[in-house]
Amino acid sequence: QVQLVESGGGLVQAGGSLRLSCAASGRTFNSYTMGWFRQAPGKEREFVGRIDGTGRNIYYVSSAKGRFTISRDNAKNTVYLEMNNLNTEDTAVYFCAAAENFYGRYDYWGQGTQVTVSS
Repeated sequence: QVQLVESGGGLVQAGGSLRLSCAASGRTFNSYTMGWFRQAPGKEREFVGRIDGTGRNIYYVSSAKGRFTISRDNAKNTVYLEMNNLNTEDTAVYFCAAAENFYGRYDYWGQGTQVTVSS
């Protein structure tokens, strides 16, 4: 029983930044690997990156490296996605999800938050 709620999306101009948050329920948050995904209009869902329960192991897809930062605050049951140097290709609904381990399947999903980047 894990519930995830994303927030922080909005409209930004190209080159700007946003910080998304994903608030999780439950006292076992620190045992979950948390992933970020996104889905653009007319596109398939795309994996962005993940962070393990300790916050020490993080993986990003190539398009996110150098621009996006995933972090977590286990005391607040929250994971973050900081996005810098945004471009129009980053426009999508962003989802967070929880997995049992760093290589596990994502069993729990949030409802998503919209990010729109204008040119």
